[in-house]
Parts: sequence; C-alpha cells; structure tokens
Amino acid sequence: MDCAVVKKTTTIFRQSLGQLTQRTEAVIRYAALPVILLSGASALLSGCGEAWNNPHPESEQGQNIIYSSFSERPKHLDPARSYSSDEGRFIDQIYDPPLAYHYLRRPYELIPNTLTKMPEIRYLAADGREVSDSDADVAFSVYQFELQPGIQYQPHPAFAVNEQGEYRYRFDNATDSAAYQSFDDFSETGSRELVAADYVYQIKRLADPTLLSPVRGLLSEYIVGMSEFSAAVTEQRKNLQAGEWLDLRALPFAGLEVQDDHHFSIRLKGKYPQFSYWLAFHFFAPMPWEADEFYHQPGFADRNIVLDWHPIGSGPFMMTRNDPNEVIILERNPNYRNDFYPQDGADGDREAGLLQAAGQRLPLLDKAVYRLEKEAIPLWTKFLQGYYDRSGISSDSFDQAVKISSDGIGLSDEMREKGVTLEKEVVLGTYYFGFNMLDPVLGDTGTEEEREKKRKLRQAIAIAYDQQEAINIFYNGRGEVAMGPVPPGIFGYQSGEEGINPSVFEWQQDKAVRRSLDDAKKLLIEAGYPQGRNAESGEPLVLNLDTTTGGGGSAIQNWMIKQFKKLGIQLNIRGTDYNRFKDKMSTGNAQMFQWGWLADYPDAENFLFLLYGPNGQVVSGGSGVNSTNYNNAEYNRLFESMKLMENSPERMEIIRRMLEIVQRDMPWASAWHPHSYVLNNHWVQNARAHGISKSILKYLDVDEQARAQAQNQWNQPVLWPLLLVALLLLVLAVPGVIAFRRRQQRRVITDQGVQG
Repeated sequence: MDCAVVKKTTTIFRQSLGQLTQRTEAVIRYAALPVILLSGASALLSGCGEAWNNPHPESEQGQNIIYSSFSERPKHLDPARSYSSDEGRFIDQIYDPPLAYHYLRRPYELIPNTLTKMPEIRYLAADGREVSDSDADVAFSVYQFELQPGIQYQPHPAFAVNEQGEYRYRFDNATDSAAYQSFDDFSETGSRELVAADYVYQIKRLADPTLLSPVRGLLSEYIVGMSEFSAAVTEQRKNLQAGEWLDLRALPFAGLEVQDDHHFSIRLKGKYPQFSYWLAFHFFAPMPWEADEFYHQPGFADRNIVLDWHPIGSGPFMMTRNDPNEVIILERNPNYRNDFYPQDGADGDREAGLLQAAGQRLPLLDKAVYRLEKEAIPLWTKFLQGYYDRSGISSDSFDQAVKISSDGIGLSDEMREKGVTLEKEVVLGTYYFGFNMLDPVLGDTGTEEEREKKRKLRQAIAIAYDQQEAINIFYNGRGEVAMGPVPPGIFGYQSGEEGINPSVFEWQQDKAVRRSLDDAKKLLIEAGYPQGRNAESGEPLVLNLDTTTGGGGSAIQNWMIKQFKKLGIQLNIRGTDYNRFKDKMSTGNAQMFQWGWLADYPDAENFLFLLYGPNGQVVSGGSGVNSTNYNNAEYNRLFESMKLMENSPERMEIIRRMLEIVQRDMPWASAWHPHSYVLNNHWVQNARAHGISKSILKYLDVDEQARAQAQNQWNQPVLWPLLLVALLLLVLAVPGVIAFRRRQQRRVITDQGVQG
C-alpha cells in the first residue's frame, strides 16, 4: 500500500476511534481503547518505514549520512597539538596537509594532496652548491612545494568582512565581544584562497613553545632554524599579556621561504627521507593567520571559542557541531576543491567493488554524525538494528559477530544473513613484553660469561611464554605473533621461514612452530637456574613484572604467572599508578613490563628505533622510546646507516642483519601485531581499512534506500503484547463498568422516588 494512503487511512482510523471512545464508559475509555488506538496506528505506520525506535531525527531520513559513535571527548582539535587517533578521526577530515596516502594502493603510497605534484627535493653541500642525494657532502635537503591554485577554505567567521572590507568579528576587549557567547552566534562567514604562507604559518605554530606541539622536539632536529624560532617566540611573548595574540608572520624562520602564493620551501639539516611521511600528517596542515588572530580575541577562551574546539580547514568536511556530551557532526565543505575517487587500487580491489566509484567527485557523503556511546552493548545493539553503519567488535559481541574455523576468523552466520561485511587488516603496531636490559638478573650486564647466561635465561622465558595462546584467549585471536619489531605491510618485514625467530621457533611443515619446553629448560640449566632455582644457592628465581593494572588476580595476570611456572620461575606482579610506573621506567627500576608502539609512518625506522641504544629510557632521562634500554653497538651502527636510506635491496639486507641481532639478544620476551576488525552494514560502500591514514571519510558512501529498508525490516514492532495488555485491561474493566452502571441505575430510581 502507498505510504500516503496508509497515513490517510491511519488519520481516519484515529478519528473514528476517537468518536467511539467518547461514547464508551469512562473506565474503558481511559484504559483499553488508547492502547488499541496506539497499536492500530503504529501497525499501519510501521509499513511506511517509520521505525518506532529510530534514535536519529526524522529530518535526517533519506539523506546521504553515515552514522558512527565516539566514547570520549576529543581533547585537541588544533592540528598543532593533536596526536591521538581518536582526535585524528575527526580533524583529518577537516585539515589539508600537502601530501596524503593513496586510499587503495598497498604497500602504502604517498600522493600529492593540495600540491600539483610531489615535492621536489634538492640536496646542498655546506657551501651551497647542489650535490646528489648519495653525495657524502649533503648538508641540507630543500623541499620545494607547488600548490594547486584556487583551493578555498571552508566558510568561517574569521574571514567575514563588512561592506568596507574590514573583518566583521574583531574586538578590542571582552566587553565588546560579550554578545558572542558561543560559536553559533557568529551569523556571517567568509572564505579565501589557500596560499603558501598558510603552510609556513602552521610550521611556525609547531615551533611555538606555548602550544606544546608533540612533534616540536623531533622536528627541531631537522628543520633549519626551528630551535632559534622557538627561542625568538619565547622572547617576544615576554612583552605580551597572557593569551594575547602574537602575529608569527613578523618573525623570521631561516628554514622556511615563501616564493609566491603557490610556492614555498622547507630546508632540512642533512637527509631525512621520512620527512615526506610527516607531510601527510595534520601537523603540516595550513593555518590562516586570520583564524589564529580570530581565536585569540579577548573573552573568547573563557567561552570555549578556541581552535581546540572549532577547527578551520580546507578539507572535504567541516565541523558544524561539537557537543561532546551528545553528538559531533561533520558536514560537506561547500568550498572543497575538485578531488576524485581513485581510478586504480591494489590487487583484488576491483573484484571487491572498491572501484565502483572510480572518478567520482569527493566527498561522496553529505554528512557524518557521531553520537556519544559510552557503553559497548548499546552501540552493538544499534548497529544490529541498522542505526549505526559501522562497528568495531568488542569482546562481549565477538562470538555473535564472528566464528573461528580451520580457515581462520570469518563472519558468523547471523552477520552473513544480514549482509554485514568484515574489514580486516593488520594494525601497524607492535605490543611487546620487555626486559630491562640494565637489570642485574635479566639484563645485558656483567662479564661476557654472565651476559651469555642472562641471554639464555631470556631465551628460555621467550620459549615458555606462549604469545599465541594469549592472543587466542584474551584477544579473541585478533593478532599474530611478531618475529621482530617491524609489522607486516612495511618494507623490512620478513615473512615465512626467512623471518622466523630461530631462538624461539622452528620451521616445520611450512609454518613456524614454537620450540619445546624441554629446549627452554635446557637453556635454563645453562643459565644457572635448573628447575627455576639458583644452581649455587638453591633459592627460587623470582622475577618482577611492573604494571599499571594492579598487583595480580586478573585472568591475564594469572595466565602470565603460569607461563613462568612452566620453568619453575616465580612471577611477582607489582602494580602501581601510571606516574610511578613511568618513573620506574625512566630510572631503570622496572625489571619486566609490557609496552607497545603504533606507527607514525610506514617505515621500518619508526619501529627499529625502539631498540636503538641512544633512545634508551634511562640514558635519555625518560624521553626515549627504547623502553628496554637495549644497547648493542653493532645494532646501533647498522641503525644509523639504515635510517636515512631509501628502500632498496641494500637497506633490506641491513634490516635483516639487525633483526638477527635482536632475535639472538632477546630484549623482548614476546611481541605481537594486533589485527583490526571493523564491521560494515551492507549499505556502506567503498570501506577499506587503512593502517596509517585517518582521512578516509571522503571515500565512503551509503545507499540510503537500502539502509531505510533494512531498518524497517529489522525493527518491526512486536504488537501482540500491547494487544494482550489491552484485552486484559478490557476484561478487568468489564466488572467495574457493570457495577458503575448498576450504581447509576439505582441512583436514578432513588432520585425519581424522592421526586414523587
């Protein structure tokens, strides 16, 4: 039946029942018929796709919107400050760095984003003459950028001007700005073209010490003049009031040069090939000086009118609502440049339907709505109802979502019937169980003979510690055992027999098999601890695991204790708060610990530096990424020669030698690479996991009609309980009605007798 007809019929039905209700006794009128009315009307309306339980506004029905969720407020939306993946999922759709990652190609490939082409790199000697990239005299690398002309920023009040061309929203004091209590109070907006100076201005912001950019320290090692610029900013701020705007355009920065509106350059010290990866981060997105000035106006910070809450960019989306207690909304930027879905991808992408949108203008979506969901179960329920388009898989819903078979992990029958698809990818990260290599019992200390014994002790523990079992039990099998620091998908990863850790595994029947417990016990004897006791004193070997999650008793901690008990070793778990734990790590007082690292960029250097000696926690005063304090001279030398090399067979050979050293020395008892699992309802199109970039929203699309049909089908109201309640109320009401009518009749007779 046509929906309009159904609605008209429902209206007549309501009117008829209303008239009938007026003629019915009081008890029935107020008990049974309203329920029947509700049931009948709703039954008709349910055929029109109007689900009773839809949490989204009716005004959004039929629109090209993707629905998702968030669990915590994004702390920073300023691209100079944000370093969290939870924040990146929002701001990476808004800001426009010079480079981006190709959405589909694997291995990961950088492509121009706002540039006309990839940056041109010139190498200079100290005297300024140009040299080749392989020349030993390279003192500087100069990156030259050419911007696409005509790129516009999103509409924003920072650009709004009056009839005289003056900025409309500029105030001398907090009183003048008092009429604007929230960002929504600014009714006028404007825009302008993105120019080269905006990129330079953002890099100057990265160097501003007051912004506490998490990348300032690293970039200061490479960008010429960055440390000096930071010092100059600090000096200038001495003459300003707290919160007062400092126009960074006025301060020179030796390593940055703007040639014209569409050309600029960045000068680096020496060679730093990984710098190209940083150019795809939101840290290097452009920032117009007008926005910086706008957000520093008097009184704005007190009202939360700041860049950290209201981003401004030239990317495909803009944030139109930021209410972290309810919803965050991104909408299509009406000024977004010409940008198109890729024409090619990796093997199998065409067959998987990932190229059906090839050549279409981006973004494909009109809006993205993220609702606050603090609990996993309501989120999962709404996904199953079709009200969220995509979902991760929590431990509570794992068995309902997937099934494990001899072929691996796949979708459950229920998910297949609903048309749900599973998006799987190895996360570019490594989580590890580490030894403190400065520890007198486990570390690489003492005479050569003592160091060899401690190495065998670490190897014995590594064999006994069954990481695959932990993955299966505690992470639903969502991960794989690591043979070294470098995860799959990155140049330098070793696969198959070539990549196994021979200290822990053997290659049998085309797969890695963990060495036997007898091998571990033999190593333990050679280490001087037969059956887990000191060979000389007979005292049991007690090792300490430092953690921030309590002092034992949890299932995973009990499992760990059993792993060490296989060798007769007693594991003592020392729980503490995070600050105390960090202090132990920075001073070298932790014996064993668990840690992890997620890739900043897809390069082996970003993982192998986790074991580079000068990056040690203790030697660096707590700032280094080498939490084990591992310090092998040969490994350090190889790392220094490898880190600035382009990917090549020579670089691969160096990485292979580095991995052999680590596998022998065993600074980590175990490690693993997690797997990402994301479910998509069948109307979500072009969804593919990307291990590095968060800027993927512009490629996604939804079939709104298919979604509406599924929502209607999956949310049919169950009406019989209401009808049963109505019938029960009616039955209960009948005696009351009869008694009521008898009383009325007796009253009439009595009244007539009195009148007579």
